[in-house]
Amino acid sequence: MSRYARQMMLPEVGAVGQARLSTARVLVVGAGGLAAPVLPLLAGAGIGHITLIDGDVVSLSNLHRQTLFQETDCGRPKAEVAAQRCSALNSEIEIVAVSHALTPANAPLVLADVDLVLDCADSYAVSYLLSDLCHAQKTPLISASVLGSGGYVGGFCGGVPSLRAVFPYAPDNGAICETAGVYGPVVGMIGALQAQMALNILLEHVPSPLGQMVQLDCRSYRSTTFRFDHAPEPEVSFPFVAIEELQADDHIIELRADAPLLHPKARRSDAEMLLQTLPNPQKRLVLCCATGLRAWRTAERIHPIWPGEIVLVAASAS
Repeated sequence: MSRYARQMMLPEVGAVGQARLSTARVLVVGAGGLAAPVLPLLAGAGIGHITLIDGDVVSLSNLHRQTLFQETDCGRPKAEVAAQRCSALNSEIEIVAVSHALTPANAPLVLADVDLVLDCADSYAVSYLLSDLCHAQKTPLISASVLGSGGYVGGFCGGVPSLRAVFPYAPDNGAICETAGVYGPVVGMIGALQAQMALNILLEHVPSPLGQMVQLDCRSYRSTTFRFDHAPEPEVSFPFVAIEELQADDHIIELRADAPLLHPKARRSDAEMLLQTLPNPQKRLVLCCATGLRAWRTAERIHPIWPGEIVLVAASAS
């Protein structure tokens, strides 16, 4: 056990805590910038079983923050490369690489039998999908987001409020790292906080990171934290579903004017046209777009006059 001697010296870890880490089953969704510190830190700590899912490949433009990878890895599946690096760091653990995207169709199976989920996906459609599933099955979720020079990390579900309780409305804009930019060190700091929160949860530290949010602004060098243990769940939410889950009598609306239809029964429309020509409200309304943001905003506008169910489909997460 000399490998873990320095952390086992901590009274809150010890032999009992280390044994707990060695039997833990953790799911990491996304193998990009946040996962760059998360994965080696969890592997180094001796997390017994790590499942890593990511359908993307290594890209040169991401290497400034995705520091698990090298130039020679470009074009290779991120999950596969990251798993190899972590296995080289600690041969005592088991790490399983899944080289395809997490979707509403495969997520329930991927999340089965895990003790903790870390959201490193950089996709709010995936984040809310994870939150919905984790909240339903009471699985702890450590979710983080970074943009520009700031970000947040929080502990959700697992008996405390979900991501929707803290962020119940559609984001103000669809900016992501690829379109708005991000500092590599900020991603590294937030990812390291994710890893520490994960260890604290698995070791059952008190107070628990579950129900706590940490916000970091590296432009002003300020951080803030607050607890949301009693935040109410929203009365209305619009879940993300898989294309395979669409039903024969659904009203399927494709909100994009210049993209292939996601479903053969879909018809094109936009928010304004849809508000003027709402279909039969006794059937389920399915709103489709690329990332889910346009669909979510449209759902928020339509909901006050639509008595039926509204669900969302994001092409990027389907």
